[in-house]
Amino acid sequence: MVKKKVAKKKAVKKKAVKKMVKKKVVEKKAVKKPNPEKKIVKPLKKPLDKRPEKKKIPDKKSYEERYIKTGMKGFDSLFEKASGIPKGAAVLVEGGPGSGKTIFCLATLNELCKQGKKGLYMSFEEPEENLISHMENFKWKPKEYIKKGLLRIKRFDAIDVSRSIEALLSEAKKELLIEVDPVFFPKDFKPDFVVIDSLTSIASAFSGQQSRFRVYMEQLFRYLERNKITNFLIREVSSPSHVGTTFIEQGEAVSFLSDGIIVIYNVIYDSGHRSSAIEILKMRGSNFKRQIVELKIVDKKGIVINTNKILKKKQKGFNLT
Repeated sequence: MVKKKVAKKKAVKKKAVKKMVKKKVVEKKAVKKPNPEKKIVKPLKKPLDKRPEKKKIPDKKSYEERYIKTGMKGFDSLFEKASGIPKGAAVLVEGGPGSGKTIFCLATLNELCKQGKKGLYMSFEEPEENLISHMENFKWKPKEYIKKGLLRIKRFDAIDVSRSIEALLSEAKKELLIEVDPVFFPKDFKPDFVVIDSLTSIASAFSGQQSRFRVYMEQLFRYLERNKITNFLIREVSSPSHVGTTFIEQGEAVSFLSDGIIVIYNVIYDSGHRSSAIEILKMRGSNFKRQIVELKIVDKKGIVINTNKILKKKQKGFNLT
C-alpha cells in the first residue's frame, strides 16, 4: 500500500512538472503585440547639455554697421568673408612717388559717394581743380557729388597748420593740451570718410619740431576716433621699411597710432617695365589675406586690382620699392 501511494505521488509530481515546462515553451513562442498607446522614445546619442551650440551667423546689417566696403571688388576681396575696413579706423596708405596712392584714395571716395556716404578730401599738396580733373579722367562724377553735398575737396596749407598748432600750444602754456578740430576741419560738413593727403607734407611743415608734430598727430588721431570718422592718411615713403630697407619715420608714432596700413608698391621688372602692387599689411579688427597683388590704373576705369596675380618673393625678375 505504502509503495503504491509513493508511486502515485511521483506520477502526479512528474505530470505537474511537464505542464510547467510546456507552459514556459508556449510563452516564449508567443509574440508580444506592441501597445499603440505607448510611444517608443529612443535615447539621444548625446545629452542635450553636452551637444555643441550652433554658431550664430550675424545678419548683413551687423556687418554694414561695423565695416566699410570700398566698392572696389579686387580690394574688398582681400578681406575674408563678412569683413572690411572697420568703421572709425585710421588707415595709412603708404608708398613711393607715382605708385597710385592718390588715385586709390580718390577711387575709394568715388565708390563711397555712390553708396550715399559723405567724403572729404583734404589736400596739402594738389589744388582742388587738379583732383577733380583726375576723377573726371576716369569718367567719375565729382561735380555731381559736390552739388549733392556728398563730396568736398579742399586744399589746405601745411605751414598754416604748423603756425596754428604753435599758437594753440602757446595759448595752452606749453602744456600740449590742444584740440585740432578748430584748426582745419570744416564745421559745416560731417563726413563719413576722410582722406588726408598727405602726412608727409604736414611733417615737412614741422621741420625741426618733431615733438610738436608728434603731439599734433596724437591729437589728430584722437579727433578722428572721437568722431568715429573712417580715414585714409596718405604717406609717401622712398621705400617701405618692412621689405628690408631703411626708412626713418617722421614723428615715429604714426605707424603705431594707426589701425591699419595699406602699402602700394612700385614694381620694377628686369625688363625695365614698371607697374604697381598693393598689400594690406595691417588692419586691426579685420581678417584679411596676406598677399601682394597686382594693381593697375586703367584709363576710363580707375583702379583695377587683380587678386589672381600674386607677387611672390620666390619669383625672380622684379623688385618692390
